Amino acid sequence: MKYFKLSEDVFNWLSGFINLERGQKPKSFRIERMHVLTELADHPESCAPSIHIAGSKGKGSVTSMLSAMLTDASYRVARYMSPHVTDIRERICLGDLYFSEDIYCSCGDELKDIVEDRLPALVKTQAAAAELFSPTSDDGCEPTFWELLTLLFFLCARKTKCDVMVVETGMGGRLDSTNVLDPLVSVITLIELEHTNFLGETIEAIAEEKAGIIKTGKPLVLAKQCDSALKIFQKKTQEKNSPLIYFPQTANLSSINITTQGTDFTLSFNSDKNIPQTSLLSLSIPVPGKVQAENASLAIAALKIAFPKINEDAIRSGLKKLKIPSRFEKLSPPQDISAPPFIIDGAHTPESLALCIETFCHLYGKSGVLLFGCAADKNATAMAEIACPHFAKIFITTPGTFKASEPGKVYESFAEIAGQEKIALVKDTQEAVNQAILFAREKSLPVLGTGSFYLAAEIRKYFCG
Repeated sequence: MKYFKLSEDVFNWLSGFINLERGQKPKSFRIERMHVLTELADHPESCAPSIHIAGSKGKGSVTSMLSAMLTDASYRVARYMSPHVTDIRERICLGDLYFSEDIYCSCGDELKDIVEDRLPALVKTQAAAAELFSPTSDDGCEPTFWELLTLLFFLCARKTKCDVMVVETGMGGRLDSTNVLDPLVSVITLIELEHTNFLGETIEAIAEEKAGIIKTGKPLVLAKQCDSALKIFQKKTQEKNSPLIYFPQTANLSSINITTQGTDFTLSFNSDKNIPQTSLLSLSIPVPGKVQAENASLAIAALKIAFPKINEDAIRSGLKKLKIPSRFEKLSPPQDISAPPFIIDGAHTPESLALCIETFCHLYGKSGVLLFGCAADKNATAMAEIACPHFAKIFITTPGTFKASEPGKVYESFAEIAGQEKIALVKDTQEAVNQAILFAREKSLPVLGTGSFYLAAEIRKYFCG
């Protein structure tokens, strides 16, 4: 039966389900529920080989880089990532392009049949399914937005007969709805304290959750970690008999040159039986920042493990064509060549904010205007301590409405460190952008907008409509 005529209708229907990104109870995280849903859909998660990416920061960049290189090598790549910046379809793509409207709609029809027909029939006949999907049971919950969005992605990947899936976790790893995959290789980027109400309040607890994506016998490509986290990953890979490719011991980055146009660097790999030998690679990516060179190196390592016959020209060319919105992206007001440089970045953890500011100061000088907004579950005080010394003026605002935020409390955190004269609270985001640009123009200063991908999306609306 046909239910949907437009992809917008599909996503509007999905938005009627509980959205994990807006707040959810811990009982909603049950990977068993996702296994039931994929079985009802005849296992679309197994339609193609996959690469699975988790981490606190950089996982979206690694996902985009893998997709870009594979696409340049003529693979049909189904790409799943979050959050979106401008359009929710950014989460479910064929390479860096949207699927056709027909694919979203036909797969949406199939998904609705599963939710409204097959699942209720199963719940009526199986006590175990009833326990998982009944909101009235102790551990039950109706299908969540995130579970259904993930299943929609798998259905789209199967419908288009993709060659490979590149899949980013939504949150954590062990209980994430994407963790029904059995990937060729897993990637875990740097981890930090995040989502502590769901993942745990220590780095070790969060590392345990992220390590849940490691599969028996399948390699793990691991970014540099603190000692306590590294021990968790070393133990887990030993238990799973999974080769560990630890970035600091495996790869060498050199000749890093960061400009406003991007990052040039040279990459080589040490002798490692898991990574096919390669020549010294001279590479360029159109995103400024040393951290992006590190992300690219993780992506290349995973790519060479999963697809050892990939041509090195595809690696170079794919990275040059890379498109990652809101990763140190420079915006310009329409028809206003005199406007100050305005950079947006989705940095939303202390470590990622520090790296973003380091790149900003390197390129634009040790002063500027900061437009900042973060979600309520972020450590605003830690980020204030990092940001305040580097900016002449800081505007605190609301990072959109997609996630709960408390701009008043964020303002208090920043004002306590830098003083009220330096910090301004402008809750309306569009007005905050206006004021930041006016101040920057008057003082001839650049602007950085960061703290949340959702804030970046709101700023983009100002510039792009």
